[in-house]
Amino acid sequence: MPLTCQERKNRSMLRNRAASKPMTLATDIKILLIEDNLAEARLLREILKGSTSHPFQIVHVQRLSDGLQKLRAEPFDEILLDLTLPDSEGLDSLHPLLAENPRIPIVVLTNHNDDHLALAAVRAGAQDYLVKRNATLESLVRSLCYAIERKQAEEKIRNEHQSLEADMKKQSEELQKAQALNQLKSEFVSMISHDFRNPLNTILLSADLLEECRDKLSAEQQFNYFQMIRNAIKDMDQLLTEVLLLGKADSGKLECHFIPLDLHQFCQDLVANLNQTQALENPIHLVFTGQLSMEMWDKHLLKHIFHNLLGNAVKYSPPQQPIHFRIQVEPKTVTFQIQDQGIGIPPEALSQLFNPFFRADNAHQINGTGLGLTIVQRCVEVYGGELKVESQVGQGSCFTVVLPRQSPPERDEEGDEETPNVLASSLS
Repeated sequence: MPLTCQERKNRSMLRNRAASKPMTLATDIKILLIEDNLAEARLLREILKGSTSHPFQIVHVQRLSDGLQKLRAEPFDEILLDLTLPDSEGLDSLHPLLAENPRIPIVVLTNHNDDHLALAAVRAGAQDYLVKRNATLESLVRSLCYAIERKQAEEKIRNEHQSLEADMKKQSEELQKAQALNQLKSEFVSMISHDFRNPLNTILLSADLLEECRDKLSAEQQFNYFQMIRNAIKDMDQLLTEVLLLGKADSGKLECHFIPLDLHQFCQDLVANLNQTQALENPIHLVFTGQLSMEMWDKHLLKHIFHNLLGNAVKYSPPQQPIHFRIQVEPKTVTFQIQDQGIGIPPEALSQLFNPFFRADNAHQINGTGLGLTIVQRCVEVYGGELKVESQVGQGSCFTVVLPRQSPPERDEEGDEETPNVLASSLS
């Protein structure tokens, strides 16, 4: 198919530019000549010997298969390709070379009656074509140099395009992050205004009643109103603690601070306190398996992790359904497993479960901020541990936390060791 007028014009402009601009070419241009006619190959070699501007080194083969083998074995700056070979013909000769090395420029050689085929080869990826019988030193050198320069320009444009695409992708990701951050801020403001207003209203109402009706209230009623105020303040303090902890974690300022700790006693006290607080409405059963002496743990991170997980297990479980808290000591890790028989988590919610402020559709009727599991995840990450969840709607959830053990504290001067904990215990 002949070139259009515009294509011919562009081709002429590129040729003139290639001839007028200085070439950024290698001092010794290495050419792979694939030509089955030995006489024509010798003629091309002799023509190029006359070049004074660019020395050419020619490696000649007669078959396409030999050319591909040479191309794999050593580097070349350019390929001169005859389109009629013993083992290939026409565009079938061009495609394997482009597939082998798409960045090497190719100039096709053709006879007088092969113009249409040569143009098709240029459109398919060759840089230029030459009619062998019309080849002169000037036209041959110009075509070879033009082909290299054009290929270099194409590579530059391709690299710039790839760089532009990478920049656009990066900017798109940053925009998505900014949009997510704005959404997070909006949800945070909404949550704060809602979750702070409720305890504030409780405090205000209780304070008004105590002020206006104190003489009419019994001692028990007054105590209840004071207790409501205390609980509201505790809720607000807990919410502020969660928000500050989350902000600290997201800014990279949350760190581990290890102290000697009896993990078994710590978990016993934690469970006992939670059972007392909820009056055993959902009894928490602790089972500790394995031998563990006094070791180094971050008490505050552990408290945030297990307060949230055990608190959620109680909150989302029907009354009188027990919560199982199992602790398994391994040589290098300790596995904590908290299992309930509550409402469970829908499968479509599992991927978003640890996002700030996210709450599954079946949890909206139960009070909560949507920060607890996010805090658990951040604390486990800082600890260098692993967090997993398994859940089925209506059958409950099981959260598994695996934390690495740290080096035990040094012995005292007498060399006494800490007494190991009991291998297994249960607390209801």
